[in-house]
Amino acid sequence: MGTPEFAVPSLRRIAAMSPRFETVLVVTGCDKPRRSKNSPPEPTPVKQAALELGLPVFEADDVRSHDFAARVAATLPDIIVVAAFRILPPEVFELPPLGCFNLHGSLLPAYRGAAPVNWSIINGDAETGVTTFFLRKSVDTGNIITMDRTPIAPDENASELLQRLSEIGAGTVERTLTMIANGAVMPEMQDESLATRAPKLTRENTRVDWNQSVRCLHDFIRGLALRPTAWTTFGGKSLKIYKAKLSSGEMPSTEPPGTLRIADGRLYVAGTDGWLELVSVQAEGKKAMDGESFARGLRADGETLRFL
Repeated sequence: MGTPEFAVPSLRRIAAMSPRFETVLVVTGCDKPRRSKNSPPEPTPVKQAALELGLPVFEADDVRSHDFAARVAATLPDIIVVAAFRILPPEVFELPPLGCFNLHGSLLPAYRGAAPVNWSIINGDAETGVTTFFLRKSVDTGNIITMDRTPIAPDENASELLQRLSEIGAGTVERTLTMIANGAVMPEMQDESLATRAPKLTRENTRVDWNQSVRCLHDFIRGLALRPTAWTTFGGKSLKIYKAKLSSGEMPSTEPPGTLRIADGRLYVAGTDGWLELVSVQAEGKKAMDGESFARGLRADGETLRFL
């Protein structure tokens, strides 16, 4: 069971484990417009991969309906594997005799919730990973089966890390299935005292607060790149910031946070302790552009320009 690109490597790895493991059903979301509201319906990445692999697909949006539980039960699954899908009710995750486990993009109990990869970068973590755990009613709280760790590169953004974790996670899923089949699982309870949250990303919590150090600003921007993207307000309109770069050398600032500066054609913005270079931005109603192109379009009449 899965929907986005994150789940695809795991699906392919499971399919490659045939004939020991037979994939009797792939469950994913229904076709819908994905490029824009008016674009034609498109299949989920998981559905596309399943069809390429010749696997049976069941599309569902309401996982709490009786029909959904009945359809899954009809396949008589021994194990259910979940990766980036919906919150399942007990009548579904309690079906398989060998259990239902989830692949999560963090080292649980850290970053329980919808956006673990984003928040680990936003918070400046140097390490993250993936965890498999048995589902239970409370989200992301089940007993841990196994996990894999990986460092986070200083300039790695969330999209890049998510892709890496999806590949790492495929190996974790394969190992988990083998452990379950061999009766070698020794589930470990999560330490509730170490639990942290990774809440859903919204319009409100992705807006840049410039009253921070440049390193925190850098982590915030790369933690939201390339989607949903950090944003700010400039000239009464929103401005997305896809990429920023820590300035080399000493560039102390006495300007208020959010103040813009152009130096050698490059665009900088003040934090509380220096300047951050903006490498790629997108003004509302325009295409994405590099910071130098955006800087050339600013008025150079001596007025102080600031992000809000």
